[in-house]
Amino acid sequence: MERPRYLEDIEPGESRKTYGRTITETDFVVHAGHTGDFFPHHMDAEHMKATPFGQRIAHGTMTFAIGIGLSASEINPLSFTYGYERLRFPKPVFIGDTIHTVLTIASRADDPKRPGYGRVVEEVRVINQRDEVVMACDHVYLVEKRKS
Repeated sequence: MERPRYLEDIEPGESRKTYGRTITETDFVVHAGHTGDFFPHHMDAEHMKATPFGQRIAHGTMTFAIGIGLSASEINPLSFTYGYERLRFPKPVFIGDTIHTVLTIASRADDPKRPGYGRVVEEVRVINQRDEVVMACDHVYLVEKRKS
């Protein structure tokens, strides 16, 4: 189990980078099967040849799931996800791209509804092998405070 980190132990500006993960055609097929999203942008190579992308693009929800999943290498048992905000996909992800995630603590504050907890906002950037941001969001955590 990871070292428990209370709200007071987390500092804005902290940053970490995950390992990379290469996206495969199997990822596209499995994700489409799980979600029922067989949209031609993801599944029809011939259709996509005639688009500005020139090839199939990854599901945004798949990019999100893999990008966030990569960050699970560090788990704080004193925190849990409150939600995700400002989710964007500024660049496409293609089969064969290798992505990694960079996470930076943007802020830390008391939670207005829960006296024993604070909120941490972590800036999430999923980046491809060309150093392009392919997904961005803010991950909001509730983190237990030290008992006084």
